[in-house]
Amino acid sequence: MADLTRNNLFKPNLSKTESRAEAVSRTAMGMIQQEATKRDAKLMRLREARLAREAVDAPDAAASKAGAASSRRR
Repeated sequence: MADLTRNNLFKPNLSKTESRAEAVSRTAMGMIQQEATKRDAKLMRLREARLAREAVDAPDAAASKAGAASSRRR
């Protein structure tokens, strides 16, 4: 078992300023994490929509490019 000392056995008491700063920090980190989660969800939704749109548009774009290339050669 680890050595038990006063420094690792008891939780240190924070001063009023430190505890308030800890609460603000915890709240801010929670807000940042929540925004990051929303941003990632939006990114995935937009990526899926873009890929779906590209899958529909890809055959049309390939056909128009082939037609344009053949008309230039004439």
